[in-house]
Amino acid sequence: MNTLTIKIPPELDQQLRQMSQQTALGKSELVRRALQAFMAQAHAASPFVSALDQAGDLVACFSGGPSDLSSNPAHLKDFGRV
Repeated sequence: MNTLTIKIPPELDQQLRQMSQQTALGKSELVRRALQAFMAQAHAASPFVSALDQAGDLVACFSGGPSDLSSNPAHLKDFGRV
């Protein structure tokens, strides 16, 4: 196992010592578990999801329509007007 040295404020060290005594787990084990939980949570909450990822099943789901709909400004001439 690798060794990691970190600096923590005295209050956090006190809480860690208390938790270690309450759970009968070493401080290193508690920190490992906390770090694993943090990493799992960060991985599960993906910060960026593209529009393609969210609506990928809708891409090319219909046929017809103009082939230049996304590139021809003439198709947007009256868009947004009532």
